[in-house]
Amino acid sequence: MNARVEKVTAIPSALNYQDSVGLFGAENVYIKVQLDIKNTKSIYTDTGSPVNTYEPATIDIDNPDLDIYYEAALLDFAKDLFTENEYEPAVLANKIDTIARPLVSIDLANLKTGNKYIDAWFDVRLYTKDRKEHAYDKMYINPKEFFYIGFHARNTKRLPYNVSMTVGDVFTSEYNLPSSERRYLVSSN
Repeated sequence: MNARVEKVTAIPSALNYQDSVGLFGAENVYIKVQLDIKNTKSIYTDTGSPVNTYEPATIDIDNPDLDIYYEAALLDFAKDLFTENEYEPAVLANKIDTIARPLVSIDLANLKTGNKYIDAWFDVRLYTKDRKEHAYDKMYINPKEFFYIGFHARNTKRLPYNVSMTVGDVFTSEYNLPSSERRYLVSSN
């Protein structure tokens, strides 16, 4: 399986694939998606435990002016190092580092071309790192692993395709994954 490599380092990420496949009859094209999630869109303080009746803050990096009642804060990690006037420095951590057995969701959607005769001869699949076909268009995987997307032409004509993939719409712990979602879990060995 010769696969082009696609790297994803931040979530959520949306990718769109538009091309064609099938010039030489039934043909398969694969993309290896290498996850190396370094950050999410938010930074979390502490682990969620209240301290002296104060709740930990969630800071949205993309929208610092989210709360209209408070001024946006300027974070200077070099200045907030020591306890001052009995106030401890903030403990800032990426959410990935605070979750036991983290998982990210992968959602694959065949957006199709709008031509039912062409679309009937094309399909797209998710594959595990062991190159085994995953039965669903959704999977939960470790944020440091990889998987494959397979584009399959089932005809002897060139078939255009339009496929989207979303990585990290859901970011959770394996322990918090609802039983209804467990069928999408790809275990990391």
